[in-house]
Amino acid sequence: MNKNSSQHSFLRTIILVSTFGGLLFGYDTGVINGALPFMAEADQLNLTALTEGMVASSLLLGAAIGAVFGGRLSDYNGRRKNILILAVLFFAATLGCTLAPNVSVMIISRFLLGLAVGGASVTVPAYLAEMSPAKSRGRMVTQNELMIVTGQLLAFTCNAIIGNVLGDTSHAWRYMLVIAALPAVFLFFGMLKVPESPRWLVSKGRKEDALHVLRRIRNEEKAKSELAEIESAFHKEAEMEQASFKDLAVPWVRRIVFIGIGIAVVQQLTGVNSIMYYGTQILKDAGFETKAALIGNIANGVISVLATFVGIWLLGKVGRRPMLMTGLIGTTAVLLLIGVLSVVLKGSPALPYVVLSLTVTFLAFQQGAVSPVTWLMLSEIFPLRLRGLGMGVTVFCLWIVNFLVGLTFPVLLANIGLSATFFIFVLLGIASVIFVKRFLPETKGLSLEQLEQNFRAYEKTDRNSAEAEVSG
Repeated sequence: MNKNSSQHSFLRTIILVSTFGGLLFGYDTGVINGALPFMAEADQLNLTALTEGMVASSLLLGAAIGAVFGGRLSDYNGRRKNILILAVLFFAATLGCTLAPNVSVMIISRFLLGLAVGGASVTVPAYLAEMSPAKSRGRMVTQNELMIVTGQLLAFTCNAIIGNVLGDTSHAWRYMLVIAALPAVFLFFGMLKVPESPRWLVSKGRKEDALHVLRRIRNEEKAKSELAEIESAFHKEAEMEQASFKDLAVPWVRRIVFIGIGIAVVQQLTGVNSIMYYGTQILKDAGFETKAALIGNIANGVISVLATFVGIWLLGKVGRRPMLMTGLIGTTAVLLLIGVLSVVLKGSPALPYVVLSLTVTFLAFQQGAVSPVTWLMLSEIFPLRLRGLGMGVTVFCLWIVNFLVGLTFPVLLANIGLSATFFIFVLLGIASVIFVKRFLPETKGLSLEQLEQNFRAYEKTDRNSAEAEVSG
């Protein structure tokens, strides 16, 4: 029993430490929400709607590139070493943003910070999926999602405190940004104490090292059987040489990549990050003052964290498909309400409170259903040899869509207004529901190796039915 509990506590340590990458991801994407109004002042960086969009979204463009190279580098260096490199980059880029003397330096520093965020967005879930026992993989991988929203809540809270206490000092935004240096230091020193992924060790022929790691996080019998499972999956894949983009031409792999890109794009098309990056602006637009909007925005952060807890619990109980469908229908309905009520209640003192309660409801659906399913499915649908490349490609698409939303949202808000902007998201939400209903398979309760077999089998039945049609 004692050995079992020490294995559990070591596994918990691994989760806590590695998900600090997620916390940084959340803080760095959320902090801009409250920093922008201060940064935009004429005596600071003097931002326009376009440069505001560029400051917020340059991180996302960096994240798109970081996701592609992060996946390949984690296949090459190992998940652990990759996370260590990312921690150093997080720290350096945070200092660059904090000390930025002008818009150009800020955009470049945010872009570098994005490289770290993107690298973490593929490396940490892959590391967690490979360390987890099959039965609790969903719960473990979504802990990263929980840390992302916790990071965002932390950012919103720090923004509100600093904005209300130091809001009259011109450099308030610099204090908001520098706080992210602390988790980066913790991530670096924490990762020095945890082991490499056993699946990655097997892929490099280090079977004994892999068994040693598995024994630290599983009982003896489970460690040996899991090692055999990893080896057999790896040997099957080793027969198809090194993963490269031409592998994406194999029909069953192409289907996985298509589904992966679809899930990633769907998560962004809900418009969640318009609320996460510009929540303060949306609330100001609805009628709140800046300081009140900063405080109101904390509600968005709190509900995100609570909903993610619910989402993690639900993943263990219900299938991925119904959960994603419910989340998407909910987010689309709420966006429709925001669009309609922004017109009906225009100029009413009730409008800011109505918009705040609706953004909170929207985030309950998004963080309680859509986001946990997205990150979990992206980490579990790809076969081992293609996991780094596959996650890299799909998360690249996620960040590019995220970048486009982040860049265009303040421009749309300034030009066509709140309601018309949200109506665009409603149409995209309807398209997302259709995609999920039509293409998404159920993955709950299957090991990573069984999932791969199912995708391969799907290709065979497809081919057989095509041949039957031809001969018929």
